[in-house]
Amino acid sequence: MKKELFFLLTFVLLYSCTSNTIFEKPKDLIPKDTMQMLLQEMVIASSAKYIKTKNQQKNINYMPFVYEKYKIDSTRFNSSNFYYMSKIDLYQEILEASKNSLEKRNKVFKREKLVLDSIRKDSVDKARVEIKRLDSLKRIQILDSLKRIKK
Repeated sequence: MKKELFFLLTFVLLYSCTSNTIFEKPKDLIPKDTMQMLLQEMVIASSAKYIKTKNQQKNINYMPFVYEKYKIDSTRFNSSNFYYMSKIDLYQEILEASKNSLEKRNKVFKREKLVLDSIRKDSVDKARVEIKRLDSLKRIQILDSLKRIKK
């Protein structure tokens, strides 16, 4: 009798642990391509939180700006995100596409940074050549201004 009760309780416990939940598609589901772009923007916004602004401010929450840009609210995002997470294959596609797009953006910005750095270096080098032609007082003034630019 004890063994039968043990097996019955074990069976009920195992059966209750299985996931038989089928999630319904929300009425206001965010489309797949929009969700991909939204996730990209959210990653950028969450990363930018710890970057100082021109006014030396930090810890600014940019998520409301992302929601405003896509004309959604956090509830709609959460319900759509929950639905896509229940469809793991579809969610994996969305995440991979977002990741690839972010990597492409990163490559573009790295190239731009290299170009700007080389332009800045060239202009500093040209300025140094010009400084050598000037008298000592003017040299000191220009070098001080260049040091401020580098910072």
